[in-house]
Amino acid sequence: MEDLNKYVSIYKKQLDEGNIQKAYTGIVKYVMNLKTVFKKDHSDKFSVGNILQGYMDYTYFYFSNAYLEKYKLKLGLVLNHQDMRFEIWLLGRTVDVQKKYWELLKTSKWNKGREEMPKYSILEGILVDNPDFNNLEQLTKEIENRTIQVSDEILSELKTIN
Repeated sequence: MEDLNKYVSIYKKQLDEGNIQKAYTGIVKYVMNLKTVFKKDHSDKFSVGNILQGYMDYTYFYFSNAYLEKYKLKLGLVLNHQDMRFEIWLLGRTVDVQKKYWELLKTSKWNKGREEMPKYSILEGILVDNPDFNNLEQLTKEIENRTIQVSDEILSELKTIN
């Protein structure tokens, strides 16, 4: 880093204001609630993993089913903090699995325009851009509906290549 003391000073000033803590706590609690909703309402379709909070870059949880597990794949419901949007990611359990499926899916609609594999995933799709955190009930419904729709599309695409 160029000047860590400079960045720490800026960080401390922001923390002193208290807004970062409130926002971060609120969005992490919301993603935890979203995970609970998925575990309760979609347990017939997916098994749901734990929340991972990342480094203030992504907050996410994995979900999977027998088909995905057979091919060492999983899906992630991701809150991208930088772009402040909800995304769905297809991930491999190992780097080799990710590379294999990147090669198979790099021309899919989710990777259109990409020249390189995403840093952490095989493919990424936007579920909800510009989420309205003041209407959590509606946001949850929108995320649920889009996640089921897009995960079904991803599974269909996988079934054509496996």
